[in-house]
Amino acid sequence: MRTFTAVVNPHAGTAGWSRRTVAARLHPVLRALSDVGAKVTLEHSSSLQHAVDLATVAAERGDVVLAVGGDGTVGALAGAMVRTGGTLGIVPVGRGNDFARQLNIPADTAALARSLHDAEPRIVDVIDVDGRVVVGSVYAGIDAVANGYFNRARILGGVAYHYAAARALAGWRAVSYRVAIDGTPHDLRGYTVVAANSGYFGNGRHAAPDARVDDGLLDVVALTDVPKRTFVSIAMRELYTGAHVNRPEVLVFRGRDVRVEADRPLPVGGDGELIGTLPVTVRVRPAALRVLA
Repeated sequence: MRTFTAVVNPHAGTAGWSRRTVAARLHPVLRALSDVGAKVTLEHSSSLQHAVDLATVAAERGDVVLAVGGDGTVGALAGAMVRTGGTLGIVPVGRGNDFARQLNIPADTAALARSLHDAEPRIVDVIDVDGRVVVGSVYAGIDAVANGYFNRARILGGVAYHYAAARALAGWRAVSYRVAIDGTPHDLRGYTVVAANSGYFGNGRHAAPDARVDDGLLDVVALTDVPKRTFVSIAMRELYTGAHVNRPEVLVFRGRDVRVEADRPLPVGGDGELIGTLPVTVRVRPAALRVLA
């Protein structure tokens, strides 16, 4: 019989989900697990680092750790599971829930509880960024700039996405990138470079539609220089379907080791959080994470 520790991100629900909604989503899942005899412990963390500490202790005693939050929470607790060899479950209550979307985590409460109780762990890849684990994608460009604006305006809820995107685009000028993939350099000028383990990022945008979480490779997607009106069309429509990769202005590569440099400092994002500044080196860690999906 599985034992679970659910670790709740203290910031879950600050954008789009009220804390009451988070509780309404979580507690029926925990009740359903308890009803079939599983032991369930609920931990409310005081910070993301505290959540990692709680998850580490739980994994070391053999519990399945449930990440209750969004992609940032999932990525942080996944790092703890990679280090301990523990198993991760996901209760998606965040802004984007893009990794849960990639794994087809059920939206229905009863189906989610059944999956957590019955599913065999799936072995998936993660991204290593200087020792930090990212489960979804690492991105450097206009998307990371917008990520920064969003984080400062998240109190606005869903409107913050549109505000952040407009603010980032208004002040944008093209960047000259050098992207080395498994040692082979590529020079390009444009909007962003995304190194993806998972196909989705940015609240449902299908940035890397061919990415797989268990193929031992990263899909590197670069949007080169186009007029801003074309960029808006790509960002608002084609990115959600994955049709953008059919454009000649969108370059797609695959590799295991990716180094990204640029002609000016740019923020770097990962799993919906800002994690550094260019230059950055990211590497795939094949079969590093056990996750119930």
